[in-house]
Order: sequence, then C-alpha cells, then structure tokens
Amino acid sequence: MNERPLILITNDDGVNAKGIKELIECLRDLGDLIVMAPDGPRSGMSSAITAENPLRYSLVKKEKGLTVYKCTGTPVDCVKLAINEVLDRKPDLLVSGINHGGNMAISVLYSGTMGAAAEGCVFGVPSLGVSLLDHHADADFTECCRLGRMVARRVLKEGLPTGTYLNLNVPKTDAVKGMKICRQAAGKWIKEFKRSENGSGHPVFWLTGSFENAKPIHPDNDTLALDSGYASLVPCKLDVTDYDWMNKYNDWGV
Repeated sequence: MNERPLILITNDDGVNAKGIKELIECLRDLGDLIVMAPDGPRSGMSSAITAENPLRYSLVKKEKGLTVYKCTGTPVDCVKLAINEVLDRKPDLLVSGINHGGNMAISVLYSGTMGAAAEGCVFGVPSLGVSLLDHHADADFTECCRLGRMVARRVLKEGLPTGTYLNLNVPKTDAVKGMKICRQAAGKWIKEFKRSENGSGHPVFWLTGSFENAKPIHPDNDTLALDSGYASLVPCKLDVTDYDWMNKYNDWGV
C-alpha cells in the first residue's frame, strides 16, 4: 500500500506565528504533516545549533494527518531533532516558513528559515524555504500560500538535485505577476545599526539598514524580480567550494 507523502514543516518565527499556520493549511491535502517548530521567535539564527544546553520538545496538537510539536531550540535543531528522534521515516519534503519578512539576496546566509531548509538538504530531503516580504504579524499570506503550494507539489513530484534546496520569496502585493527563476542578488546591507541609549545613558544599537545591490546588477537577480512584483525562486547549493579558484590556484598545494 502506498504511503501518503510525509512533509516536515518548521520555521524561525515560532510555532504560533500566522505564517506557519497558513502554510500548514495550504499543504494539508498534499500529505501527512509533521510540524517541529521553535517555541518562540528565532529569526536570524542561520544554521545555529544548540550545543551547551539540552533540547526539549513537546506535543502541541495531534489530529488525522497533522502532528504539531514545539521545540526549545533553533530552526536547525528542530530539523535535526525531528529527523533523528521523532520521525519513523525520512520526509519526502521539508518546507520552512512562511517567514514574516523577505530572505532574498545575502539575507539567505542570516536566515533561520533558510538555515532549516539547508539542514533538510543535508539529510537528503528535498527542501524549500518560503518567505513573504511583509513583517506584520497579521500579514496576508494568500499569494504566498498559492505559490508555495505550487512549488511544493512540483518538488514532491519531481524531486531536487542532490545538494540543492530552494528559496522562494513573494512580494507584498494582492496579485503577484508571476514567478521567476532567479540568481541571488549580489550586494550587502548598509547603515545596519540605529544608535540609541539605555536608561543609564549608555549606547545601544538596533539592527536596521537597507540592502544595496552590487554593480553591475544582473537583470535576473531576485531583488529586481521582487521589486517588479514577481516572486523569486532561487536554487541554492550546500557546496560552497569555489571551483574556479581551486582550478586556477591548484599550485598552492604542497
């Protein structure tokens, strides 16, 4: 008897965030869902793991086709714990999100959402991170759910190459123009801190800033697509080896 696909869901905004609840609802008919999500916000965790303290997880709810757990750790901890200790078989798909806020360009390196997707890829699970360019707690995820579900169905059917995971970002708009396959924009965040003072008059710094594209700007990068009202889908790889450098400077070896 064929088993229904097993889909592992996590995020970095916490188990109670609207984004993950909307994601659960839009994927429910695609398979059996197991949710292992942080018990609170863990944004900006990238691929951080918990090494100094024990992890704990607990059941939030269980019903036909859906089991939800919360975990004291990071998004990557959630993936590791679910695959190593909770699930009885490897998931057919991992979806991380829906993140409240974009994870395009260099932000993919900082994102807990994408850290979890990368970790799924480490385990050989076809993995997808989904983000909406809207930080509001009550954001409208309609278009994000539509596109996220579309990509999830395609991945379940066709799989992904070994070592590749996907980064889907959706603009804040009532009607997305379409979805473009993009490269990650080159660039960096600038003016990253807002200086203030605490009650004792000592300086404190709040993370802020704006993204600045590197020049020349490639016309197929994700930030340009999003600015134009399109969703961006960027294929990411675990292997960070610079093969061009490796081949050019092979004589450094001794």
